[in-house]
Amino acid sequence: MTRLMPPSAAVLGAAAVLAMRPLLPFALAFAAGAMIYVVTEELIPESQQHGAADLATSMTLVGFAVMMALDVALG
Repeated sequence: MTRLMPPSAAVLGAAAVLAMRPLLPFALAFAAGAMIYVVTEELIPESQQHGAADLATSMTLVGFAVMMALDVALG
């Protein structure tokens, strides 16, 4: 019985991946939105507390612009 589990689980996993393939862009968009939420909720306020608010805000905008440029260029 234990010898049959890995191959059958692999087949089941592959079938699940193929079935969920149309949802992959939405899942990745959700993950990206979650990461942006974490950055805006946690990291940006913390960076503003240490006196370099203008530099932190500017570098956040530069980083976002680079990210968007790379997304368009590598698209």
